[in-house]
Amino acid sequence: MKECSPEIIEQTLTAATIVHKKLGPGLLECVYEKALMIELERMNLPARSRVDVPVYYDGLNLGAGFTADIVINDSLLLEVKSVDEFSDMHVAQVTTYLRMLDIRKGFLINFNKKVLKHGIKRVSI
Repeated sequence: MKECSPEIIEQTLTAATIVHKKLGPGLLECVYEKALMIELERMNLPARSRVDVPVYYDGLNLGAGFTADIVINDSLLLEVKSVDEFSDMHVAQVTTYLRMLDIRKGFLINFNKKVLKHGIKRVSI
């Protein structure tokens, strides 16, 4: 299971805060994702967007995987949302992605909040 350092978490949340302050709530998820990738790059954090999440069954790759929004340093997963509230399905999605990518920590980040800290949910396995 891949672990993420507290420094990377802090930098990541700082990047998300900068994006939220500049753009505010009410935009599409893809806009926040692209802006967040720019901020992560400015912070020299190795991040990939639209990361394939493979699905295996009995050791066989089903080829029917999912796509995670952002993976930072191969050790932190971010799922970007722009919704009224998180649902149990959002948490289940992140939990599944973490398990399939062998990453311990992730964050759901809902940019559709007036105050971003009310839109951040940490998910760990």
